[in-house]
Amino acid sequence: MGVALKSNLQNQPAPLPSTQAEPVELSVVMPCLNEAETLEACIRKAQRALREANIAAEIVIADNGSTDGSVEIAERLGARVVRVEAPGYGNALMGGIAAASGRYIVMGDADDSYDFSHVPQFVDQLRKGADIVMGNRFRGGIAPGAMPFLHRYLGNPVLSGIGKLLFKSPIGDFHCGLRGFSKTAFSRMELRTTGMEFASEMVVKATLLGLALAEVPTSLSPDGRSRRPHLRTWRDGWRHLRFLLLYSPRWLFLYPGIVLMLMGCLLGLWLLPAPRHVGNVTFDVHTLVYAAAFVLIGFQAIAFAVFTKFFAISEGLLPPDPTLDKLFRYITLEVGLGAGGLLTGAGLMTSAYALGAWGSRHFGALDYSHTMRLVIPAALFLALGAQTIFASFFMSVLGLRRR
Repeated sequence: MGVALKSNLQNQPAPLPSTQAEPVELSVVMPCLNEAETLEACIRKAQRALREANIAAEIVIADNGSTDGSVEIAERLGARVVRVEAPGYGNALMGGIAAASGRYIVMGDADDSYDFSHVPQFVDQLRKGADIVMGNRFRGGIAPGAMPFLHRYLGNPVLSGIGKLLFKSPIGDFHCGLRGFSKTAFSRMELRTTGMEFASEMVVKATLLGLALAEVPTSLSPDGRSRRPHLRTWRDGWRHLRFLLLYSPRWLFLYPGIVLMLMGCLLGLWLLPAPRHVGNVTFDVHTLVYAAAFVLIGFQAIAFAVFTKFFAISEGLLPPDPTLDKLFRYITLEVGLGAGGLLTGAGLMTSAYALGAWGSRHFGALDYSHTMRLVIPAALFLALGAQTIFASFFMSVLGLRRR
């Protein structure tokens, strides 16, 4: 009987170094959806690391509807279970973080692929003043078979590279699932996404807000589950890429729009006086039509960049932009209407001139090449004028909601 009692005591989790009198410094949050095969190993590794580092902590399991006994395993090991009904990786994490008591949060997947013995390294950086501490699997080591070939050599490097380019982020591994942050920083970020792109949103928002970012090496091992992982390569990869583009109106709309407008203007000015010959190829009014289209599409793309940025700021999706605020002190509805009116007037005058040229020929046959060099710019000015007037009114609507 004494041997059996000793064995039962050994199987019970040792208490973490926190008491009611001592506030919880750290909450380790693990999202969970049917992780019975690996959850116990993750919890025990985290408990061991926290005891050895003497960190006053709790372990929070954000359960997203498990039916395989994961909840019972977590409760038996002394972890606190928070049930999150809304499905999705991001929803599970936000529910667990909202319920966490710690000043700092370290989140990590419950599939036994991340080494929770590295948690004290994250806490150390947070104590030194970092707002967000990211794990970097490429610096810490990826075990054979831990990451699919496409993820390791295409998905993660490309998406992280795009994130660094678009947002000038110093983070080298955007998608590491083991990361830490202060609860204050988490509140400031106001994260919105509910799926796997939650990981990218955190890095992007932290960078845009100017939060203090740090990285620590961490390792990645093959997960211990026998079932297929929740991550879907192409679906979730596209969701990450889509998020990065949507959060960067400059790269999605502004820069392509500027390039198109410049190309269209230069090409149009080159073709406006007369047909141009390059070798045996003649460029005439047919190419001029495409030049006008480039200008019009480019203008619309630039307008979309401004609309998107303005709306995202007003909805709290992006932080305020002082440059944009300063710009709109001068670019008002009246200024936009004036510019649109000038463009429309230029279009009407050019159209009138073209009509007069046609009338001088008694409205008969005209030189097609000469006439289209008047009609195409006239139509372009009319379209740009109308777009400017409509865009000015739409911006004013957004401005009313913002104020």
